[in-house]
Amino acid sequence: MPTEPRHAAVVGKPVAHSLSPVLHTAAYEALGLNWTYTRLEASEAELPALVANLDESWVGLSVTMPGKRAALEVATTTTPRARAVGAANTLVRTADGWAADCTDVDGVTGALRAVGYVPGPEGVVLGAGGTACAALAGLAALGVSSATVVVRDMTRASEAVACASAVGLAVEVLAWASADFTGLASSTSVLVNTTPPAAVQELVPALSLAPCVLDVIYHPWPTPLAASVADRGGVLATGLDMLLHQAFGQVAQFTGREPPREAMREALRTNTGGLLPLPLQSG
Repeated sequence: MPTEPRHAAVVGKPVAHSLSPVLHTAAYEALGLNWTYTRLEASEAELPALVANLDESWVGLSVTMPGKRAALEVATTTTPRARAVGAANTLVRTADGWAADCTDVDGVTGALRAVGYVPGPEGVVLGAGGTACAALAGLAALGVSSATVVVRDMTRASEAVACASAVGLAVEVLAWASADFTGLASSTSVLVNTTPPAAVQELVPALSLAPCVLDVIYHPWPTPLAASVADRGGVLATGLDMLLHQAFGQVAQFTGREPPREAMREALRTNTGGLLPLPLQSG
């Protein structure tokens, strides 16, 4: 193993906005590690060369868009959930190369558990991109048995269907234009929105009927959907909650130690001006 100091980073393009350095720096300081965590800018095409040129002092990478698929390809080993989602947000150096994982799934499960979500048999996911796939894997991990995926472009649904199949989740795909959003929200145990606020603006009254909502957008906050859920007294989880809980798994894999959850939560809360309460998953 390399001697300290060791290095880790978040990789993406653009990456200047990333809050990952806030979380990881707080974690390493709390753990007493003389480690650095920086931002590295690289596109999907540039990521393989970047990874190949890192020396052994580099222990891990947090991968954000647009390189998550490329991260899966450069890895020597991959976890089943990363393969199911079709993307990796985590690369960890091993003796044999790089191991890829998708702690985005932990972000979904942790965010929902932290706000008290009680899993039911059905879920609804709006959108069919990479975040939607992580949401489907997360719902399956929570014990949800079936999900309805509502998409604006039916040609983009194949990856979500493949992901659901890989994690053992029965799935139905509906076209946005013909979906009964009131009926879907009223009959589900959880609704996950991965689409922009403008896409659901006119649907907010219907969508907020869901007993639990995870809205992955956290800037600007509150979204109209989040505000409506709060007004109705519903259970609400956010993208900032997801960010926090996915980082716990990365810190654990990079360091081999238990992540300092409270320190990481307080750092994120301080950096975001106390925007959200950021509850922690118990246990």
